[in-house]
Amino acid sequence: MTKQIQFTKTGSPDVLQIVDVAVPAPKENEVQIQIQIQAIGLNRAEMMYREGAYVIDPVFPATLGYEGAGVVVAIGEGVNEVAIGDKVSIIPSFMFTEYGTYGEIVNMPKHAVVKHPDNLTMEQASASWMAFVTAYGGLIEFGKMQKGDVVVLGGATSSVGLASIQIAKMQGATVIALSRTHAKGDVLLEKGADFVIATSEDDVTAQLLKIINGKGVNVVFDPVGGQEASKIFHAMAQDGRYIIYGALSHDDIAVPVFPILGKHLTVRGYELFEITTVPEKLAMAKQFVYDGLANGQLRPEIDKIFAFDEMVKAHEYMASNQQIGKIVVKV
Repeated sequence: MTKQIQFTKTGSPDVLQIVDVAVPAPKENEVQIQIQIQAIGLNRAEMMYREGAYVIDPVFPATLGYEGAGVVVAIGEGVNEVAIGDKVSIIPSFMFTEYGTYGEIVNMPKHAVVKHPDNLTMEQASASWMAFVTAYGGLIEFGKMQKGDVVVLGGATSSVGLASIQIAKMQGATVIALSRTHAKGDVLLEKGADFVIATSEDDVTAQLLKIINGKGVNVVFDPVGGQEASKIFHAMAQDGRYIIYGALSHDDIAVPVFPILGKHLTVRGYELFEITTVPEKLAMAKQFVYDGLANGQLRPEIDKIFAFDEMVKAHEYMASNQQIGKIVVKV
């Protein structure tokens, strides 16, 4: 028997329970990998799933978890990419109704498992792939970011936001980070942002126009959207790209028509699964992130580490929005 975190009804973090389960061995002809999990990276999607507010409904008893890192202890037939004893981490590329990482031992599909660089701890590895692959897809694959571009990053203190700062700077872009207030502004500058704008305190359009000095914003990577988005559109460059990857504001995006028409702007929704469910794109993302992690240009940002039996507290902390970077649970 091994321990797993499940919930049998949606609700607050208190619905999460540690239970004993028997994890089956990988089935013959089923491509799975059994992993002794040592660290779990938490994501807001898991909080939404627990609350019943995610894109899919829980099937009870439900488990969850998109990220983790550990050691391979068994493999199914057809798995050649990793071997028993390999240190690996997990890329979110499955539904919670199929797999989950909230356990001491879990089965995973082989496409979701990747060897991580030796210079990473298990905690760092568990905090890497969601953030960096998400940022890679939005900025490189779909944002077409180039050296010299001006990039605006919404929700910049999140793990994806911080990963986006690193990738943008690595590619030679100028980074303007957006945060709700200036309280975390110094931290964002320390993390590599060139400028910080507080969306609830500053005149966003005026500040953008002042910073860019007539050049225009080339790429916007934003998890917020809402009515405030129009303030960014007015400062975008010709052929600018606005990529939205979340809905932290539940309001519809306010899209001003004339900037879109006159500047030939592109507005696009983006989901991580557009990368992780397409083998060719996933392979390119894996290589890009692996190389960046291995050479030290990409560094996962961990805010706080909780113990496995503190998962309720970890979810409560995630809901508080105090974190800067990733919350990790040590198994």
